[in-house]
Amino acid sequence: MSDVGEHIVTEPEEDEVASAALQRSRFGITGEVIALYAICVFVALAIAAICVAATGGSWVNVYTAILDGSIRKPGRWGLTLGVSAPILLVALGTVVNGRAGLVNIGQEGQLVMGSCFASYVAVRLGGPGPMVLIIAMLCGIVGGAIWAGIAGALRYYRNVPEVLSTLLMGTVAQNLMGWGLRKPWLLLAPAAGRANRNQVSEPLNSHTRIPRVTWFGNEFPISVLVALVLCIGVWVVLDRSVIGFRLRMLGRNPKTAQRSGVAERRYGIGAMLVSGAFAGLAGGIMLAGGDFGNYQLVANFGAGIGFAGLLAALVARQRVIVLLFVAFLFGCMRTGTGFLTATGVSGRVSDVVQGLLVLSLLLPPAILYVRERRRALSATSTRV
Repeated sequence: MSDVGEHIVTEPEEDEVASAALQRSRFGITGEVIALYAICVFVALAIAAICVAATGGSWVNVYTAILDGSIRKPGRWGLTLGVSAPILLVALGTVVNGRAGLVNIGQEGQLVMGSCFASYVAVRLGGPGPMVLIIAMLCGIVGGAIWAGIAGALRYYRNVPEVLSTLLMGTVAQNLMGWGLRKPWLLLAPAAGRANRNQVSEPLNSHTRIPRVTWFGNEFPISVLVALVLCIGVWVVLDRSVIGFRLRMLGRNPKTAQRSGVAERRYGIGAMLVSGAFAGLAGGIMLAGGDFGNYQLVANFGAGIGFAGLLAALVARQRVIVLLFVAFLFGCMRTGTGFLTATGVSGRVSDVVQGLLVLSLLLPPAILYVRERRRALSATSTRV
């Protein structure tokens, strides 16, 4: 009986010790990750400061200008939120196709097609403004989904790698928009009130634009709130639903997923459609939100937002909640650099500063992956 009593007493103690050790291990890993990010960001800032100093500028003024242009000056963080919303939407779609193990890098083209569809419908459809706006946004979703769906169909019916097809179709989309902006029956605005050489679309009417709200002296479109709601919805679906579980299975091991009853073609094409739909919606709200192109399509309308959303998803490592902060950070970098001209620093140097900051956020996941890979290989060789 004494042995049994000792066993009953000591077993909970062993569980507590194991739990405490596991908790310390998790805290240690979290601390390592935070330290790694801090070191990478510090090194990137130091290199950027050297580059700025080499061109005769002041790195203190540069970083002050970025903060002023993105957050501190009156009205700037409202603009940053407006720029961050489409970045967040594109990143959400990228996370969806990434969970399915697909690599979609044509978000810029899907965004452009969504904006073209939305613009064509918004300036031609009659009716109440809110109804026209909603239909235009739905058409933007359809445009982006179609463009990504073509790549998905090529992937699953003709074995064309989606990396290649999405990239090439992005170039096609840019050229299609340029062609449409030369045709009055497509996207080109009427000649009346437009310079002959300006290839722009007809601006949206005031009643078909996304309403804007003012909060603490900062103005931003309500699409920011829509993006937040969609972010929460995507998080619930991907992390708390059967669909999200099946997408993760498909992304990690397609053969195992098929044996478990997951239809690879249906879920894969569905993930591509959803990814393109988010990019198309981002293009629609960029058009109707007012922070890009003055409510009309212009040359290079995408402004690199598609690529920014792709990078944001990579930096967040496909974690939906983390995307909120990463998308805002990317928005800060885009709006903050607008104040750099006042410091005398050229635009090329500002691009270098942005690139270094993005690289500093991309390096830690790569370093952690390589380290875990080496540990796994070392453990395997030791067992053998």
